[in-house]
Amino acid sequence: MIGLGIESTAHTFGASIMSDDGKILSNVKDVYRPPEGMGIHPREASRHHSDVAPRVLKEALRQAGVSYRDLDFIAYSAGPGLGPCLRVGATLARFLSAYYDKPLVPVHHGIGHIELGSLLTGARDPLVLLLSGGHTMILAAHMKRWRVFGETLDITLGQLIDQFGRYVGLSSPAGPQVEALAQKGRKFIQLPYIVKGNDISYSGLLSAAKKASRKEAVEDVAYSLQEVAFSMLAETAERALALTKKQELMVVGGVAANKRLREILEKVAERHGSRLYAVPQEYAGDCGAQIAWTGVLYYRSGVKVQPESAFIQQKWRIDEVDVPWRS
Repeated sequence: MIGLGIESTAHTFGASIMSDDGKILSNVKDVYRPPEGMGIHPREASRHHSDVAPRVLKEALRQAGVSYRDLDFIAYSAGPGLGPCLRVGATLARFLSAYYDKPLVPVHHGIGHIELGSLLTGARDPLVLLLSGGHTMILAAHMKRWRVFGETLDITLGQLIDQFGRYVGLSSPAGPQVEALAQKGRKFIQLPYIVKGNDISYSGLLSAAKKASRKEAVEDVAYSLQEVAFSMLAETAERALALTKKQELMVVGGVAANKRLREILEKVAERHGSRLYAVPQEYAGDCGAQIAWTGVLYYRSGVKVQPESAFIQQKWRIDEVDVPWRS
């Protein structure tokens, strides 16, 4: 069995062909890049997706050596995400499903990150850190849903980094550029550290970092921002590990590519006799493979919709979504 996954929640339009034994037959994407100092404009990003979609889909099929008629199903990112961007992927998936008479599978973007991470790392029952522009959550599977053991109260970790990056003149997504700046930082600057229960708040940290960047070297502010933000996350993850007794700690999502974050979480896992699993950098960001593989899992479980019933949901909490293959 093979399926096509289409990802279009934000800045990335991606397409991937995967088999039900977990082989990634192709994974092609094109990323919308806004001007420096600017964030993602939903309308412009959706136009980008519409423009590149034919080429990306054609290349994904070519690399996999298949045609649309060879597919067993078509999966798409139904949410959460930016409405105009989501509509591009959903419309394409609905058309292909109807035209080629293929089952259509809607996928939650965040669950896609988690399940692809589990496939690629081999983690079986992890405590998950889902860290991206749209999510900052600590999760564990229980009774066929991903349950939340901590989350952001305002902006996500990805938004914190991107908004700071834009403020100092970088373009989104700014993660790699901010990380490069942080590696050059030498001076630690005191910034707000806000943990409430097992939840975290990043908006005050962002405001303070912006203010500091007007007086201090941007490299030192980036370094301090990362250290504080990651330490807040490590505290909550450590508390969740102590509670759940999980032997696996897995980090997924675009921010999972950050090397300093991995170093900190490695120490957290060691202290609790756990093992850190980090999604490979190539698949940390948004991609079609996360949708294709989760589509396999849902299709096996009998989950599909008719093309005319295809939907998108801009706001869609992960703990509202059933995952039948999880205990």
